[in-house]
Amino acid sequence: MAEQILVTGGAGFIGRSVCQELLRRGNRVRVLDAMIEQVHGHVDGAKMLDPEVELIRADVRDGEAVAKALESVDSVVHLAAEVGVGQSMYEVERYTSTNDVGTAVLFERLIDHPVRRVVTASSMSIYGEGLYRDADGRLVEDAERGLVRDGQAVWDPLDAEGRPLTPVATPESKRPSLASIYALNKYVQERTTHIMGAPYGIESVCLRLFNVYGPGQALSNPYTGVLAIFASRLLNGQQPMIFEDGAQRRDFVHVSDVARAFCDALTDPRAPGETLNIGSGRDRSVTEVAEALARAMGKNAIAPEIVGKARIGDIRHCFGDIARAGRVLDFAPRQDFEEGLAELAEWVGQQTALDRVSEARAELERRGLVA
Repeated sequence: MAEQILVTGGAGFIGRSVCQELLRRGNRVRVLDAMIEQVHGHVDGAKMLDPEVELIRADVRDGEAVAKALESVDSVVHLAAEVGVGQSMYEVERYTSTNDVGTAVLFERLIDHPVRRVVTASSMSIYGEGLYRDADGRLVEDAERGLVRDGQAVWDPLDAEGRPLTPVATPESKRPSLASIYALNKYVQERTTHIMGAPYGIESVCLRLFNVYGPGQALSNPYTGVLAIFASRLLNGQQPMIFEDGAQRRDFVHVSDVARAFCDALTDPRAPGETLNIGSGRDRSVTEVAEALARAMGKNAIAPEIVGKARIGDIRHCFGDIARAGRVLDFAPRQDFEEGLAELAEWVGQQTALDRVSEARAELERRGLVA
């Protein structure tokens, strides 16, 4: 059944794809977005969205604007958030205000404007380190990184006896380990969604997104997704900058698969009360991904720069077990990774990007957030 859907943060990278999928399914779509310069540059927000989408340009912390945006709305996709682990470690008030207070404002207004269901975007960052298995076959949920051992950098977590741990796919049952302010914010958003939903008869769903990529990413935002950061560097003839030794493993999922997951989570009767991983189900090293993107962009001669330092708040390995999303939403990623990179490369080739990565790294180092 077609509905009127409010998408907070709907003019962003993921939001625009969600809006397109909602329209394709016959829904009416309204977007609430502050259109902040770091994400959107100076582009007219209305031109970024389908003409059928109604745009309300306002901050999610503006209670009056949120109340107006909720009028006649049936369901909500809550994407509005400040995004980025590194920046969250020094822009603490800004991140916490937008992410936590913004979510509180939304749900406070929902008391007077209840909807059928809210689907909130969470993040794999809440896991901290992913799940590991030790040399004796036991699962380890609380792996920690020492970074330095006997004067040498040790990137991978070790057990109490100094033996290496093997990363395995991380399920939703793993206890959160909040290693950054951004991770803390996303966990608060999750819990607020579920806590506030039940008493007011609002169905709640949270999706823990892994590394989302695809056309439309904010190429000039140095705190956005790693593939967009790499693409911006390559587009400007610069080496992709990789912290640590480049062997850290992540799960890269295409934005079209993520958009389908949000739309399915809005309608599937099995989804209420669930918190689900949304990823590709495949792990890749960051170096492998940087090199693959360089090939796709025709920049084979530009090898990544391995920094050999770690950012405070970063984790070593985390990739998703998506079996539960398969059972609850029938979720299965469709986009082939190499084809997705080719699509991204084609889009990037038509863009211009201000490379701010070195500037962002210098800011982190100045604040002592790179070790």
